[in-house]
Parts: sequence; structure tokens; C-alpha cells
Amino acid sequence: MAASRILTLNEVIIQKQSAFPYAKGELSRLLSHIGLAAKIVNNMVNKAGLEASIIGETNNINVQGESQQKLDVFADETFTKALQASGIVCGVASEEKDEIIVFDDDLSRDGNYVICIDPLDGSSNIDVNVSVGTIFSIYRRITPHGQRISKKDFLQPGIKQVAAGYIIYGSSTMLVYTTGLGTTGFTYEPSIGEFCLSHYFMVTPKSGKIYSINEGNYIKFPLGVKKYIKYCQENDPETNRPYTSRYIGSLVADFHRNLLKGGIYIYPKTASSPNGKLRLLYECNPIAFLAEQAGGLATDGYGNRILEIVPTDIHQRTSFFVGSKNMVEKAEEFMKEYGDGYE
Repeated sequence: MAASRILTLNEVIIQKQSAFPYAKGELSRLLSHIGLAAKIVNNMVNKAGLEASIIGETNNINVQGESQQKLDVFADETFTKALQASGIVCGVASEEKDEIIVFDDDLSRDGNYVICIDPLDGSSNIDVNVSVGTIFSIYRRITPHGQRISKKDFLQPGIKQVAAGYIIYGSSTMLVYTTGLGTTGFTYEPSIGEFCLSHYFMVTPKSGKIYSINEGNYIKFPLGVKKYIKYCQENDPETNRPYTSRYIGSLVADFHRNLLKGGIYIYPKTASSPNGKLRLLYECNPIAFLAEQAGGLATDGYGNRILEIVPTDIHQRTSFFVGSKNMVEKAEEFMKEYGDGYE
């Protein structure tokens, strides 16, 4: 029997294009440009062990107060150029930039979309050959066409996303995205230079055996989180506990594993980071969109759906509980019972 024909990212995007008649093919082209930039960054990430000029830190500190890695800068520039070249994006909000980037050429000024992006999530892991990723989020603009966009175009709740996704650069490179029609995964095939459909309509288990949290910060965690961690560690055959602790330190890598296997990822607010650590616009919102489309759940741990939070700043932070629905709900029970108290 003949093998099934491989479908590429561009082919699948075009097939689904009919679901978005208002986009007139623009959203499809935009996702294709993101895929192209991902190939370029993937090529550079794979050279990191051989080219000293692209690994290590720069002398710059980004708006987050973090040392920029050389590959941070490269990825940021690569995606920004690809998005501007699309002619349908009028601006970008990047983790690596203090302010929004406005594309002022005539073509871009009439663009329908703005992008929020973390160009290289987990970049400090590059030097030790650990998986890193890119996270992106796409919104329709608010300002009238032809006018210069402003921050209000980016300060939209996550429910307004028209598409979101991530690229994970690991043992294989994958692009996972959603346009609200389920979560779909593509694996990069370097021999033909294409992302090929590998995970159609991804569904995350309702429960899992993995909890992912930086336990090195345990002393700073709210009491509800501490109690939930102890719950995960207790022996209870009826609920398949104890769970397994797995934490990579790259949001994309941790979420991707839990998406496939079932689990919960938690980055709570702490005594030292009372507003949380992860960024709402270009980390939590896109991951939350993907999680929900795969049957999971994403909240701030206090009963608030991530996608319904109305942002007030492009670099706004939040606590983040995401993953298998039953596990997130159980964690929220502990937060409701024990709350924020620090002991």
C-alpha cells in the first residue's frame, strides 16, 4: 500500500484558509513568513556548538533586566525582518525591546496584524545544548488602517488572538500553532527544508503524572503552591501519585512535554516577584491559547482565565498555571484553600 503523502505547513495553512475569509490569504502568508524565520533561527541554533561568535552573552541588559544572549539578538532581528517583509504586519512587541516596533513603510502601515513575540525563550540554555524555543501571538490591529499603530493594538486580552504558536528547537525542530481550530504540530524535515504535518489535532491528557516548577524557589512560594507540591509528592495509587518532577527551565520545552504526556506547569508569583515572572503578552497568552485548544487549562492560579486578563503594559507579568485540566483545577483548589500566605 502506498505511503500517505506528506503535508507541509504551507499546504495545511492553505487548506484551513477558508475558515478565515476576512483574512483573504493574509494570515496564511503571515504564518508562512514565521515558518521561514524559524528555519533560519533553527539553522543558527544548530551551529551554536561550532561558532563561538553566536553563543554566550552580549554586553546588553534587556527590558526584563536579563543579560541578552547573542542568539537572542539574532532571533529578534530575524523574526522582525521576516514579519516586516510580509507586508501584512504593522508592528511587533518583542521581549527583547523596551517599546513596540512600528513598521512605518506604506505597505506595512496598511497591515492587518500585530505580533507579540518571545524570539528565543530559554536562550541561556543554548550554551549547554538544552532545547529552546520561539513563542508568538497574532492579533488584528485596532487602529484605523493607514494610521500609525500604538500600544493599544497590543494591549488586547488573549481571547482576541487570531493565531498563536511556538517553535521548539530540540532533538527535532517542531512548529506548533493554533488558529482556534485545534492545536496542530509540524516537524522540520531538513532534507527537504519543510515543516511537515506530524501531530494533527493535538489533545493533551486530562490528567498526567508530571509537575513542572522551579523547586529551587520553594521557600518563596505561596503556601497554596507549597501544599500542592507536597500533594504531588504523596503516595496515593488511586490518583497515580506520587507524580514525577520535571523542570527544564525553558517554558516551551516544559510545556511541549506536558502537552504531549500530560502534566502541569506552574510559575507562581513569589515573595520576590509579587506580580509573577512570566510575561502575559508573548509567553502566557499564546501558550494558554494552545493549551485550551488542546483540551487543557490555563489560569493565574486564582480562578482567572489567562486569556481573559486585560493587559495594561506590553511587558506585564503574571503567575501562570497551565496544562492538563484536572491538574490545574486541583492546584487551584489548594490556592483557594491556603492562599498567598508565606511561611
